[in-house]
Amino acid sequence: MTERSGAPVARTVLQQCLRARLQVKPAEELSEAQFVQIDRGTVIYICFFKGATDDVLPKMVSTLLNLRLCESDSGKMVSLLELPGSLLIVPQATLGGKAKGKAMQYHNNIGKEDGLRLYSAFVSLCEKELTAAAASAGTGAEVTVKHGTYGNRQVLDMDTNGPYTHLMEF
Repeated sequence: MTERSGAPVARTVLQQCLRARLQVKPAEELSEAQFVQIDRGTVIYICFFKGATDDVLPKMVSTLLNLRLCESDSGKMVSLLELPGSLLIVPQATLGGKAKGKAMQYHNNIGKEDGLRLYSAFVSLCEKELTAAAASAGTGAEVTVKHGTYGNRQVLDMDTNGPYTHLMEF
């Protein structure tokens, strides 16, 4: 699921949270800022690199949603699909940066149009999988999937849940 050179085509960072609030549209003269918010759950930051295609998305979603990285109320480690909780997906182009001298460069990041298309497809796949898992569990637990806006500056306010931060490359 990576380029032939073995270089990753996507990078994600997962962070457990007790609450996260993301500004998706800044305040303007005639309108207030717009936010999306989740309660207990996971924030996924995502960046796609040159060479990424739709082929990587099912593996990414399956891996990220099935890994046992979340702590349940009983202290047991469970996956996002097993944990009644929320998911906030944040596009994060800076995950693709490389230091050169005293500056960061982002030459390996995917183009904006392709990145937006892959990001939107990733969000849709996550929504589909989490909704299906909640329906099949029959617990009636509410599944909340929220997401940021691709290509825009956003402000995140989050209460983390322990040092549970994981970097994953695909």
